[in-house]
Amino acid sequence: MVTEAPADLELSPLEGPSYPLRAWLTTFHLVTAVLDPYTSESAWLLPTVARIFRSYDDADCRVAIAVTCTAEEAVQFLGPYAKEFLTFADPERKLVKELGLETLPALVHIRQDLSIAAAPQGWDPPAWRALTDELSKAMKWTRPVIPAATDPRPYPGTPALDSLA
Repeated sequence: MVTEAPADLELSPLEGPSYPLRAWLTTFHLVTAVLDPYTSESAWLLPTVARIFRSYDDADCRVAIAVTCTAEEAVQFLGPYAKEFLTFADPERKLVKELGLETLPALVHIRQDLSIAAAPQGWDPPAWRALTDELSKAMKWTRPVIPAATDPRPYPGTPALDSLA
């Protein structure tokens, strides 16, 4: 896991032009759930990610879902969440590689100075709660409940790069 995100990494939203990571951080921190749409584990976590991200709707941070597939596949995988949340398509897993992620899903908090505050990998509720506790403290915001009764059981996730040829 790296400690600083690369400023020049291009992030491609489903709608609109791509921008380097630095541009996505000009006003707000970025908190992104990195999901692999080719695994059941990421699909199980979609309602949980949506619930967590909704709690930050008006906070001074930007939440986004990064999906390791094409834009079209992301829309199919995410369904209505693709319209609700800023979504980045990462078919070549450049974001995954540049952040040094080894396991997906992952939740990554990138500060405006490009430092990575935290990046728990796999669905590890205590680690995700620690990230959101610190984020909420920094944003002076209410912390989401993690885990909620409807969340899936913890699981280690799947290899982030194994499916690449």
